[in-house]
Amino acid sequence: MDKDHLYYHAVDLLKDIITIPSFSREEQSVADKLEEYISRQNFTPNRIGNNIWIEASAHDANRPTLLLNSHIDTVKPVAGWNKDPFKPVENDDYIYGLGSNDAGASLVSLLHSFFLLSRKEQPYNLIFLASSEEEISGKNGIESALRILPSINFAVVGEPTGMQPAIAEKGLMVLDCIANGKSGHAARNEGVNAIYEAIQDIEWFRSHHFPKISPLLGEVKMSVTMINAGTQHNVIPDECRYVVDVRSNEYYNNEELFLLISQSVKSTVQARSFRLNSSGIQPNHPFVKRALLLGLLPFGSPTLSDQALMPFPSVKMGPGDSSRSHTADEYIKKSEIREAIEIYTKLLDDLTL
Repeated sequence: MDKDHLYYHAVDLLKDIITIPSFSREEQSVADKLEEYISRQNFTPNRIGNNIWIEASAHDANRPTLLLNSHIDTVKPVAGWNKDPFKPVENDDYIYGLGSNDAGASLVSLLHSFFLLSRKEQPYNLIFLASSEEEISGKNGIESALRILPSINFAVVGEPTGMQPAIAEKGLMVLDCIANGKSGHAARNEGVNAIYEAIQDIEWFRSHHFPKISPLLGEVKMSVTMINAGTQHNVIPDECRYVVDVRSNEYYNNEELFLLISQSVKSTVQARSFRLNSSGIQPNHPFVKRALLLGLLPFGSPTLSDQALMPFPSVKMGPGDSSRSHTADEYIKKSEIREAIEIYTKLLDDLTL
């Protein structure tokens, strides 16, 4: 197939997968569809769980390995859809449907770029991976596939960035915090109000600034997002629980931030995970240099992706716009898919890693 036919096939595949509900941990049907589609293109798909990957040719240990990755799962549709989220609706250049922007367009664009790039020998081993459970950072997603794949030297992660390269991405750590007090009757001057104890720490989370500021990602950002305390109006609460969303930059790993936070607040602090650290790529990487030659603008992304689970250099880049993700009447433009295939192949063809 020439590029035009690949583009039309990519659009058709996107419309097909929109019709298949593929919520996180429920991706089997869309994984089956993708596996069958890849087989019809004369490639042999590999599979673990709901993760599907293919290799362009026999692995050569003397060459670096480049991974093309995007995810097949979606969030559940929010309230406010005016269209059926599982029925692809075309309106001129637009395709509406759940997962069209995040990240179906990136998925089909990277897959069909893989088909183009694999037509000739490249100076690297080329792998395409469609992974699951990205929206929940699940352990049966990309982590399970990476344990089986060959060692990766560099990855392009397909997420909606307007086809601009995100060369850095903030990490995520969620903290469960407990401030303790002493119960008493609200009518008398007794007890220690756990809410008031929590307020002091919450103010610290609101106002504290870690000194290392990234030129691409800015400061570490901490946001108290949930709070719960008390059993009834006339009882001084002896416990106040709250949740903190911590977005790290490349200068702090999550375990380091956890230690600094624990030493600074009175509350008991428990991290749900340290897995999702900040990630990215050096500005002088060959991919970034080629992107600059094409007039693309590297930037730092505040949102999380499977990059956080990749222990190797990576860049996040794909068609669409992050602001459309997880919204009612989500859409992608067909012209964005065509542009993505063009740009991916220009960036990656004969790239020396």
